[in-house]
Amino acid sequence: MISTAIRVARVGSAAELAAAALMILGFPALMVAALVPSVYAFAAAAAVTYLADHYLHRKGSYLVNRLSKVRAGLSIRFLIRQLLLILLLARMDLSNGLVFYGAIACFIAFYGLQAPHGALVTLIRNRRRMPVATRNVDLKSRIRIPDAPPRGLLDRSAEKMLHLDLAAVVGLLISAATDDVVAGFVGIGITLALGCLYVVVLMPYVRGRKTPPDADTVLAAVDDWLAEYRPGTVLYFSGSKDSAYQVNMWLETMEQLESRPLILLRERVILQSLAPTTVPVICVPGGVHLMNMDLSTVRVALYAANVGKNIHLLRVPTMKHVFIGHGDSDKLASVNPFSKAYDEVWTAGRAGRDRYAIADVGVRDDDIVEVGRPQLAPIQSLQGAPDGRIPTVLYAPTWEGWDGNPGNTSLVLAGENIVKKLVKADPPVRVLYKPHPFTGTVSAEAGAAHRRVTALVQKAATARATDARFTADPAAQAAAQAELTRIETRLTELAGTGDDKRDEAEASRDDVVDLKKHEEIARLRAAWNDSYWQALPPYQHAVITGAEPRLYDCFNVSDAMVSDISSVVSDFIASGKPYAVTDSAGVGVEEFKRANTAVRAAVILSNSAKELGGLLDAVRDPSADPLAADRAELKHYLLGPDEPTSIQQFNDAVAALARKAETRNLGQEARIAAGDPEAAELAEALPGGKPRTTPGEAEGATAG
Repeated sequence: MISTAIRVARVGSAAELAAAALMILGFPALMVAALVPSVYAFAAAAAVTYLADHYLHRKGSYLVNRLSKVRAGLSIRFLIRQLLLILLLARMDLSNGLVFYGAIACFIAFYGLQAPHGALVTLIRNRRRMPVATRNVDLKSRIRIPDAPPRGLLDRSAEKMLHLDLAAVVGLLISAATDDVVAGFVGIGITLALGCLYVVVLMPYVRGRKTPPDADTVLAAVDDWLAEYRPGTVLYFSGSKDSAYQVNMWLETMEQLESRPLILLRERVILQSLAPTTVPVICVPGGVHLMNMDLSTVRVALYAANVGKNIHLLRVPTMKHVFIGHGDSDKLASVNPFSKAYDEVWTAGRAGRDRYAIADVGVRDDDIVEVGRPQLAPIQSLQGAPDGRIPTVLYAPTWEGWDGNPGNTSLVLAGENIVKKLVKADPPVRVLYKPHPFTGTVSAEAGAAHRRVTALVQKAATARATDARFTADPAAQAAAQAELTRIETRLTELAGTGDDKRDEAEASRDDVVDLKKHEEIARLRAAWNDSYWQALPPYQHAVITGAEPRLYDCFNVSDAMVSDISSVVSDFIASGKPYAVTDSAGVGVEEFKRANTAVRAAVILSNSAKELGGLLDAVRDPSADPLAADRAELKHYLLGPDEPTSIQQFNDAVAALARKAETRNLGQEARIAAGDPEAAELAEALPGGKPRTTPGEAEGATAG
């Protein structure tokens, strides 16, 4: 019942639910205490509401945030408590005393202070928000960016300001209980003095040397840095916080580019979710600012997603534009008709080219380049039979998608059947369950299925831990766990406390990567991964969520995988290991293989998962694996050749397209030199590849 209430109220814990209930019930109790009247009951109820309100705000509770939507926001709750205190004083026949009028004057003046306080906080935050935010860009030597105000002044500032009424409330309650007006006036004085002091302390941060430079100065500094750095290749990305993985998957590839790389982001929330990288990063939320940025040296722009904001860079003709996507699968998203807006579309292998030909969405075959998948380099190839150890099977279903298609994920119809058969397999196997991070975000049914599958795996893990047939080396596990702790401690030291007190302006000023630190973190993360698997008994089932261990790490410790139609399958094929894919929509084996290239070398599962035996047989005896040759052929078709390496193919493709862009630009210069008026007009509009736009033009470009 409590868990249901927690879910309905959308709070994080029973303590949060209790605090919410106490706060909501506390206000009627305040009214009753004021009407009775009872100073002590009022004081007790007031204390409960203060503490519960503070706790919920500190937890960032969804419930307390939603109260403002029903006209019960933070300021209203404090005002109601103060009005009820006035009512209490009146009911105690103190309405003719000076302390009563002092209380009214105090609360009116105190609320008068909220306006300048709120205005100053808003103004400081707005002025501290840069027109662009950067990482690994040297702004510090070009412009002066002052330190942010102490975090305590701005963090939850409205709540802190309102809580200054506590002195007045306590003093007035003491006066009501003792008939001594001194306490009331002392409390009133403290509240008003602290409120005024809070406003005064904020004032220096809205003027003079404590404010960052204006937008024009910052943008000029960024242009100056760009002119010095001379980026040649840009990775452009726009999206929601949940889509940050789509750009993160390309960071390592960008670090290995032979041309000078740059990452351009459009949303601050993506910058906050960006993984550490050595590549310079510029986040430009404003379309006008982006279109006026000096990107004249850029010759190749890479796009990881098809989004409307791409138009702000696509409109620049001095660079060539490439859609690289964020995965390679048979989903419709892999053949989006918008792809024809780019100069080229890069696919992993021949399969991507054929998908566009079959889809006939306007992408010309000449504009498709096969570059492999550089991200797959960490995936280890098939090493043969398990050699006496218990085989590991990874279940990595995709999420339910936005369209409600029953074929998107196997979780709802087949997930429990798959896991039940795997945990009961004889001879036994180990099951790793790694769900997609979006699972359950759209479909409650998928979320419920995920919880049931998680429970099945955890129950099987508990049973296996007490099964005498399965033994591990406790000393080795303890040593691995100790090493994990040591590594995590060091990673925490390198990352800081995790409580980054810098605001956007300070981060843009100071965030220049320390290469030695970056390399040490990379080594430690690799060591962490090794220790994680050593600490987990080799026979033990596990549910793996979160960023670590990564999906590819799970690939490397697995002997086979069960999944759905998604890029996960295409990526796993790089390992050459057996895999199964679930036909959740029930279209039939032949049609399923015809429609989905990546499953042509897979064991096809129905929702009953009765075909799982074929997958397990292939794992236990690779010599009897009927699909081994098919997987090798499919790997080449989907991902291209092993040599040259994918990163070399990618670099070659970047260099070739950069030459095309340079040829085009030189041709335009030749036309201008020859007196071509149209070319001259274009050059005037886009000097150096730097569009000069107005806000109106930017809106038109977006709408178009």
